[in-house]
Amino acid sequence: MTAEHLTEADYETIARELDSLRDEITADLGDRDSAYIHNVIRLQRALEIGGRAMLFASALPPAWIAGTATLTVAKILENMEIGHNVMHGQWDWMRDPKIHSTTWEWDNVSPAEQWKHSHNFVHHTFTNVIGKDNDVGYGILRVTPEQPWHWANVPQPIYNALLAMFFEYGVALHDLDIDSIRAGENDPEETKEKLRAIGRKIARQWAKDYVAFPLLTGPQFLSTLAANFTANVARNVWAHTIIFCGHFPGDVEVFEEEQLEGETRGEWYVRQLLGSANITGSRLFHLMTGNLSHQIEHHLFPDLPSNRYAEIAPRVRALCDKYDLPYHTGSLRKQIGSTWGKIFRYAFPGGSRPTASDPGPAPEALPAPEPVPVA
Repeated sequence: MTAEHLTEADYETIARELDSLRDEITADLGDRDSAYIHNVIRLQRALEIGGRAMLFASALPPAWIAGTATLTVAKILENMEIGHNVMHGQWDWMRDPKIHSTTWEWDNVSPAEQWKHSHNFVHHTFTNVIGKDNDVGYGILRVTPEQPWHWANVPQPIYNALLAMFFEYGVALHDLDIDSIRAGENDPEETKEKLRAIGRKIARQWAKDYVAFPLLTGPQFLSTLAANFTANVARNVWAHTIIFCGHFPGDVEVFEEEQLEGETRGEWYVRQLLGSANITGSRLFHLMTGNLSHQIEHHLFPDLPSNRYAEIAPRVRALCDKYDLPYHTGSLRKQIGSTWGKIFRYAFPGGSRPTASDPGPAPEALPAPEPVPVA
């Protein structure tokens, strides 16, 4: 672990500094933040309406391509910058019942309530703790040498490609806790109820994307059906790519369950720093990732509005420099290469943890603190 040099006093100071940063941002939330999320929602809805309208002429290749691309962007925005972040409670401070973590149901086959438990609670509490955080390999991938190897890992690059294409279904099954089912430790009735909820959500999503909207386009039914399927797969691949590149590239660290015993707030913060990675890019790129390209800042402050992550990133990086902690960051191409490289390598026995990572761009090269213009 690269934080072994930290003292108890260091952890206490880190906790105070990050708590102070959080309090500062929370106290500053106001009209510009509210305007940001409302503008993003308006943009997303306009893109979805425009994309679906173009698909009324989907028999024509240019209209099919334009409509599918526009619908894909709308679905990415809804899932990542809106749905994911609203359900994290990032906008609950506005007390708007229409944009609230308790009421939002996203355009995804994963039921919101199950996702909030598996993601908001399990993953963000036990980030990268083997045996506690089901996101480490999603139950089917060996992504670190600390995980035991099995012959079933050999074809895992194929598993990962399929997971990317149908990522929303993998996410939907996440809260079932497959490991507990395999071990016979689950509550069968609870599992059945979760499966029924997943089935109902899948039925609603399929009825919308693969029946209702294609039927509305009349003779364009099949081409619209294909467009909706393509948009969903493209959205899934993009979400999978961004999420995996925020958790598994380079020398991002994993932790043993024993390290949770007596964990202080400062130690929790440091575990988030060591177990996350950022992706560099433009302000538009950050918007399209749901600002999960600032995965480090998101893991530190999961319920702070996402439009503030670019603003606080230089200060988080400066804190890492101050305490000689790594700040994992790199381009999308670098992070994709590193992540897939690990998936191929750890498909086979053995493997060792990387010893160095790209330091990434200098703090001053990070995005400006202004919110992304969306209207």
